[in-house]
Parts: sequence; C-alpha cells; structure tokens
Amino acid sequence: MSNTGSPEPLIITVERDQDGKRVDAILASGSELSRNHIQQLLKDGCIIDASGTAITQPSRRVLEGDCFTINLPPVQPLELSAEDIPLDILFEDEHLLVINKAAGMVVHPSHGHDHGTLVHALLHHCSDLPGINGKERPGIVHRLDKDTSGSLLVAKTEIAHRRLTEMFAAHDLDRQYVAWCRGTTNWRVKRIELPLGRHPQQRQKMAVVLAGREAITDATVEHLYGPFSQMRLQLHTGRTHQIRVHLTHEKLPILGDPVYGRSFNPGSNIPEPTRSLIRALTRQALHAELLAFTHPITGEPMHITAPLPDDLRKLDKAMRQNYG
Repeated sequence: MSNTGSPEPLIITVERDQDGKRVDAILASGSELSRNHIQQLLKDGCIIDASGTAITQPSRRVLEGDCFTINLPPVQPLELSAEDIPLDILFEDEHLLVINKAAGMVVHPSHGHDHGTLVHALLHHCSDLPGINGKERPGIVHRLDKDTSGSLLVAKTEIAHRRLTEMFAAHDLDRQYVAWCRGTTNWRVKRIELPLGRHPQQRQKMAVVLAGREAITDATVEHLYGPFSQMRLQLHTGRTHQIRVHLTHEKLPILGDPVYGRSFNPGSNIPEPTRSLIRALTRQALHAELLAFTHPITGEPMHITAPLPDDLRKLDKAMRQNYG
C-alpha cells in the first residue's frame, strides 16, 4: 500500500488569551483535530516548536507568541472496491450526476465505514471515477452528514470537478434544506452569522465559538405546527454540522438529532400521529431539498429538487393534519 503524500504542515501561534493553557488543548482548538489525535501526534514526535524541537508532553503550558508546527503523517489510501448499491439518481450526463442520498448512507469511506458508502456505489456506477479527487473521495465535491438525506452533486470528469470545486469555494450555488424543529420563534426570516469550530470539551461536536470559522445560514420559518417549526435553510458556507448547530443555538433543535437536539420524548400533549412519527425518527429531520447551479461545462441553468423521503413526508403530513 503506497502513501498518498503528506498533507501540508499546520502552523499554530498562541494568542494572548491562550497564555498558560495546555498545549494539547490549544493545538486541538487551532487545528480542528481532536484532542486525542493531537496527543497521539505529540507522542509520535510530529509536533515541533519554533526551535525545531519535537515536543511530547500534552500537559506542557504554552506562552503567548509560541509557535508550533504540526506535521501530519501521510494519509494511507483505503482499498476500495465497487459495490452494487442502488442509487436514486436525479440527474446525470457525461460530466456530473446528482444523487438523492438516503439517510443512513455515509458519503465517503473512513475508519469504521469501509464498505457500503456512496463512494463504493459510485465506483460501481461510474467505472472511471477513481482518478478524480483522489481515491478516497472520487468525484466528491461536497458532502452530507450520514443521517441527512437529499441532493448531492458528484463530478464525473476532472474539469467538471475543478469547476464545481471553484463554485463551492465561491458559494456560487443555491443549496436549500428543509428541517422540522422543536420550538418556535418570533422572527420569520433571519440570517444566522455565527462562527463554528470544535466544541471545546466534546471534540466530536461542533459549536459556536468566537475563534471559529465563518458560517452563514439564511433561515426562514415556512410553517408553524403548534410547538414545532418547519424551516427552510439556505447555506452560504458549508461548515460541518452548520445547520444543526445554528438552529440549536437559536433554540430550534432539529427533531431526531441525536447530537444537538437534546433528548425529546413527545408526551400526550402531542397528538397522534405526529407523536408516534417523532418517536420513530432514527435521524435528524433534515433534508437537502434544492440544488441550483450553472452547469460547469454547458452553462445550462440547473434546478434540481430531491423529493422528501417517506419518514419526513409522513411527519410533515401528520403535522399539517394535527395543527392545520
């Protein structure tokens, strides 16, 4: 198995308000790597200070102005094989395709998800994808969380991939999601501009943090169903878990979200069948409904809508029946 090359080193400089804190915490916060990952890199001698000396103690205290370089080891390529997994294809030509991804499907392989991913399905559907965007993410230009359903864009050629990547970097696409949330609000339309980064204590979660990366979501209340809201969200940036974190911060956690939605067991005050359908959710009630963009090769305006999956269609119908 050959290496795919070492990633670019990460350089972290300690700010004034970080003076005296542990080096593992500061490096994890600045790099968006998990604290456990940083501690392993320290142990392996992959992190050096300004003098070029490897540091190994995670409890070392830092000083304002300290500079550390994180040398990430080469990524080991995964051994991938094509799998005959059905795909719900919304659009396809020789340059790209748009897939209606099912909830529960992981987009690309990772440790713990070495089969059954969208990439494995794509390798079966498009035999010439492996050369695009590396072996682990062939043709992938953006992603959806495992338990978010909806439209996902995939490039089939090198030039389409490059141009689509540029469009995503420039936010030159219209990406709209629908979500069913617990709670209501006194505003109908709001631009949520809150920076996101790793949660300072729970590294597997994202959070609103002052030193985080810019994140912008336009939120519109489309329907009020008693104590619930159906929201339309338009992304202007694509941070990890962006919609889920932004809505939770607005006290509108998405129904069924096991990470940010907090435990919710609807009681007898929630009428049937809404109550049973909420209890039956096995994922966040979030769907990437609309993807609109200019075709990167033909220049044709593209407007692709992913129909709701059964669980969300039934939930929305029940709320309409119960709450009018």
